[in-house]
Amino acid sequence: MNHLAHLFLAPDSPEARVGSVLGDFTRGVDLAALPYSVRLGVRHHLAVDSFTDKHPDVLASKRLFSAQRRRFSGVALDVLYDHFLLRHWDKFTDVDQHTFIHTVYTELQDNENLMSPAMSRTTRHMVHNDWFGSYRNLDNIGYALDRVAERIRFHNAFAGIIEEIRPLHSELEEHFLNFFPDLQSFAGGIE
Repeated sequence: MNHLAHLFLAPDSPEARVGSVLGDFTRGVDLAALPYSVRLGVRHHLAVDSFTDKHPDVLASKRLFSAQRRRFSGVALDVLYDHFLLRHWDKFTDVDQHTFIHTVYTELQDNENLMSPAMSRTTRHMVHNDWFGSYRNLDNIGYALDRVAERIRFHNAFAGIIEEIRPLHSELEEHFLNFFPDLQSFAGGIE
């Protein structure tokens, strides 16, 4: 899962939501020194990722990608799933989407002291450029995935993966709609 889904699924506290994003930035972080609720968010993140990686609909989605890009299909799906979550938001919550996004942006800004330097830089960029708002548009998903491809330090075929996603969009969306309620149920039971 990508950042928006982790924030959406996290335990309901600002610190746990920060921890749910921190799960991607733990290198060099002394987790034991963080408040309990932040550590809970990190554990939640790891459990969500583990559940996601094993889910039949996620595995079926990965198999739809070409052999040359399958290695990166998980990364592509993480970002694409934020797009699908935004498209189908009302199926999963009564909370207003715009209010939620504004709230988590504020929480991330207000809790930089709990973040690693890498996470702080990323979240500043996330808020300033309204990543979550931009994820409503599939072209922006393509742009985001190409930016990820630029950061990969070895030769790869990840750039342009949106061109594989476009013809698969409906099928990938169907897999997401089958998978996400299972994930939401699982995430609500993590302690």
